[in-house]
Amino acid sequence: MKSAQATVSKVLNYSCVDGPGNRLVVFLQGCNFNCRSCHNPHTIGLCNHCGDCVPACPHKALMLIDGKVDFVPHNCDQCDACLKACSINANPMVQIMSVESVLARLLEHHLMLDGITLSGGEATLQADFIVALFTAIKADARLRHLSCFIDSNGQLGRAAWQRLLPITDGVLLDIKAIDTQLHQALTGRPNQRVMQSLSTLHQARRLHELRYLVIPGFTDQPSEVQALAELVLSLDANIPVRLNAFQHHGVIGPAREWPKARQHDIQVIVQQLQQAGVREIITPAVYV
Repeated sequence: MKSAQATVSKVLNYSCVDGPGNRLVVFLQGCNFNCRSCHNPHTIGLCNHCGDCVPACPHKALMLIDGKVDFVPHNCDQCDACLKACSINANPMVQIMSVESVLARLLEHHLMLDGITLSGGEATLQADFIVALFTAIKADARLRHLSCFIDSNGQLGRAAWQRLLPITDGVLLDIKAIDTQLHQALTGRPNQRVMQSLSTLHQARRLHELRYLVIPGFTDQPSEVQALAELVLSLDANIPVRLNAFQHHGVIGPAREWPKARQHDIQVIVQQLQQAGVREIITPAVYV
């Protein structure tokens, strides 16, 4: 039987900001949101092999072979010229990774790791791969001590979560906005499924933390912050809420002109959440 495979945008061997402890992070390609504030817009689309990126690469790391864009990793110096040339926010430097290849990467580094996190893009779009990978990790005596986490936008349906939750140790859930019209404006989709996922994950005790991107002029409004506090309190005042500060790194389009979130902006929201009764709030370590 052919091993499950995933379309992968990038792998980080070590990260301390994608779940508890030191983690290997696999960024899966493709997303069902189109966030105007996305810091990794090249993970949204899937390559249609139009070839526009090939002449844009100054290092001959991309070739068009039999109508398909082919990536030559050893020629690449990560200048990202190809990403700027892509009109559909796709990454032509993706790699196809099997469950076995991810396990091999984990075994290479497992003595320094606390777990693995699948991110994106939106990782749950490749749910079959998640099930196969996490099941294999928990079946391997050398790796089963590693916790298995997912970073998700919450768009996955309830039935699909039931496939993932038995072999998932925690979920980092991104809340883009509480008001559904604001959510639609920022992501291109309403947030009913996100709220449903929040309830499902909380009930299953798999919600590790909520992540909320503070965008000045949008998600920092007092009514929006109050709605966030009420949402948390409706479940559990002890749910960790991680506030992320909007910056311009990686952002494209009109959002490049939006103001950055400063430390003062974050502290104002911290005070409002604390006054409302939210108990665990995580703030950015750095502002760039």
